[in-house]
Amino acid sequence: MAKDSNPVDAPLGDLVRTIAELRVHCPWMGALSHESLVEYLLEEAYEVAETIEAGGGDAELRAELGDVLLQVVLHARLAEERGAFDFDDVARGLRGKMIRRNPHVFRADGSLQDSFPATVEEIVQTWDTVKKAEKPGRAHAFEGVPAALPALARAQKLLDRADRAGLAPDPAPPGAAAPAIPAAPATEEELGDLLFGIVAEARRAGLDAERALRAANRRFIDAASGAAPGPRPDAG
Repeated sequence: MAKDSNPVDAPLGDLVRTIAELRVHCPWMGALSHESLVEYLLEEAYEVAETIEAGGGDAELRAELGDVLLQVVLHARLAEERGAFDFDDVARGLRGKMIRRNPHVFRADGSLQDSFPATVEEIVQTWDTVKKAEKPGRAHAFEGVPAALPALARAQKLLDRADRAGLAPDPAPPGAAAPAIPAAPATEEELGDLLFGIVAEARRAGLDAERALRAANRRFIDAASGAAPGPRPDAG
């Protein structure tokens, strides 16, 4: 498929070719696998987040984004070597998804709509509707939330999914009293201090805060999806 004329094509193409050459001529790069790259992908994503939240400059952010892009190009190259897909397939697939999920901006052929009247609420609703149509086999609203997410990030994502699906289960498991929850802090700084204090108290009590929240996440999924509570792999 011919590429659109775009100044981005040249540097991206150069990068893809450079990585392909490294895979052939660099023993370390040639030994990489999807599995061995996972830790680097996570590390680079966290470094981008840290740069943004710490107020790093544009040069630092550009470099960190480049490190994340390297991971994408590497994974695509590994897939290309085994005949599965290549970087262009990744880009085309992403572009197609953005067009499908944003009909308030694009027609089905990718051209722009004549007007853009959608509200944010309508956009979110349309996105969710299209996403459900793309993945009709999902049994409940929480499928697709990565179990490997840190427990706190996963809890927030689960609550967001529940809210968007119109689910509001009691935070306590059946038969248990609802936990005493303090008033929501007014700022993220206050919230951070509160969470840190809870972790400190858990540590003093000999409890693992991360494991405890993973278990609470699983109970939440059971309650919200109507599933009978039962053993699940301790991965999320």
